[in-house]
Amino acid sequence: MQRILITETAKYVGKRVKVAGWVNSRRDHGGIVFLDLRDRSGLLQVVATPDLVKDVKEEYVLEIEGEAQQRPIKMVNPELATGQVELKADKIEILAKAETPSIDLKDLKVSLPVLLDYRPLTLRNKKIRAIFQIEEEAISQFRESLKNLGFTEFQAPVIVPTVTEGGAELFPVKYYEYDAYLAQSPQLYKQILVGVFERVFTITKVFRAEPSVTTRHLSEYLSLDAEMGFIDSWQDLMDTCERVIKEIFSDIENKCQKELKMFGVSIPKINQKIPRLKLREAQEIIFQRTKRDNRKENDLEPEDEKEICEYAKEKYGSELIFITHFPTKKRPFYTFPDPENPDYTLSFDLLCRGLEIVTGGQRIHDYETLLKNIKKWQLKPADFKFYLQAFKYGMPPEGGFAIGAERLVKQILNLENVREASLFPRDTIRIDQRLIAFKTKRKKSKK
Repeated sequence: MQRILITETAKYVGKRVKVAGWVNSRRDHGGIVFLDLRDRSGLLQVVATPDLVKDVKEEYVLEIEGEAQQRPIKMVNPELATGQVELKADKIEILAKAETPSIDLKDLKVSLPVLLDYRPLTLRNKKIRAIFQIEEEAISQFRESLKNLGFTEFQAPVIVPTVTEGGAELFPVKYYEYDAYLAQSPQLYKQILVGVFERVFTITKVFRAEPSVTTRHLSEYLSLDAEMGFIDSWQDLMDTCERVIKEIFSDIENKCQKELKMFGVSIPKINQKIPRLKLREAQEIIFQRTKRDNRKENDLEPEDEKEICEYAKEKYGSELIFITHFPTKKRPFYTFPDPENPDYTLSFDLLCRGLEIVTGGQRIHDYETLLKNIKKWQLKPADFKFYLQAFKYGMPPEGGFAIGAERLVKQILNLENVREASLFPRDTIRIDQRLIAFKTKRKKSKK
């Protein structure tokens, strides 16, 4: 007999079916045992006699055959897609046994470190799983939106020969007999490919060796990157970014209502158009509202990001806001300076509910200017010889943006920590296992 998914059982009432999955819970009621069976599609109530499930515990993997039946009216569960049906089991095969979990997988009231220590197990919780169903939907819509706009997808390398943006936030890699690095960004490859496809995007892992243990930083995260050529203005980039974000939000709102409901949240509000402010304008507004004077800083402090988002919500009815014109000296060498004031760049961040989720801007497309900037930023032109070929032989006006997938999901669901939105987070203290504990185990194993 062919296995069917749990959510398909409603179509087979009165017929014999076979399902398979994990035991989500077990309830013993005298001569009857109720199992909630879980597969990738949902939950199904299974009714069995005690002898059939004599040794069965939670998280056992079972294959069950029996008759799909209509539940008694008083037993209908409107919260489940299968809430009107149940399976009367007459044959059960144990496919895999399981130890009793040391934590309650259904309630999962544990600290973040414990949540991550038991990640292979805690991901089975329906609420945790919902985070990544939303993330998958966001990524899928990002891809669809850009394909509809004529963008070509490419796969970016993650081992690179030199730094992308300067700075010390690099993970060195011993590449045979040579030094290399894990990519901070696919930026240089995006720009090269504008010279081939005009419009490109990639969904890739990037790496930042930031020694920060905060609620917003990861050492490895998923970047949704786009780059486009033949732009008329750098405003084109924000327009495209805004369209993509709105389509992601709309798609999640339409397809993930059940998941959003689990977290008691709604999609961030945007009132027609996302407002846009220059950095210095935003800092002046923050100063007027809070008397906190960061008007000469090169970026917004975390509390400033929250404050300007509150301002945008109050004034424009938007939970998102673009901040533009960051100082030239604090942006990468390829960022295009504002012709009206070269001390500032035609760049932007998009903030959502108090956190930056997108960064982007126009890039310098002139070969000589790029070469000059590389030297000005105290980088070595020889390290960028490969990249510079694309500009030496002609590049149109272009630019792009990158969305941090985990930050996007964190802000949609109002999660406390970005690690919650990473399937297997890497940071200063963890690569799956906590690094200190892992190091101790390795030392003991060598003795």
